[in-house]
Amino acid sequence: MVKLTKPKHHIFVCASFRMKGDAQGVCGRKGAVPLIQYLESELSDRGLDDVLVSSTGCLKLCDHGPVMMIYPDNYWYGEVDEAAIDEILDALEEGKAAEDYLFAK
Repeated sequence: MVKLTKPKHHIFVCASFRMKGDAQGVCGRKGAVPLIQYLESELSDRGLDDVLVSSTGCLKLCDHGPVMMIYPDNYWYGEVDEAAIDEILDALEEGKAAEDYLFAK
């Protein structure tokens, strides 16, 4: 039996997927999928093996896209790009929010 280790953080990135599987919303058009790849790479480079990343369907927050949320902290970030991801991960490592990109907590 495989023992599951609970992640310390779970990051959800809106990838704008709809029921038919196509990315149709703002987050998808603004490059959310390559951002997920960048996020995974940064987590690996930083040794943050206790952080899980998942893409989501449309979160209906298109005015803020691309959108990323972190649990269990319940931080919601908008207009995320690679620079934002760097700052968000820096803050995550310090145990705080990246205030410049935070639009809900």
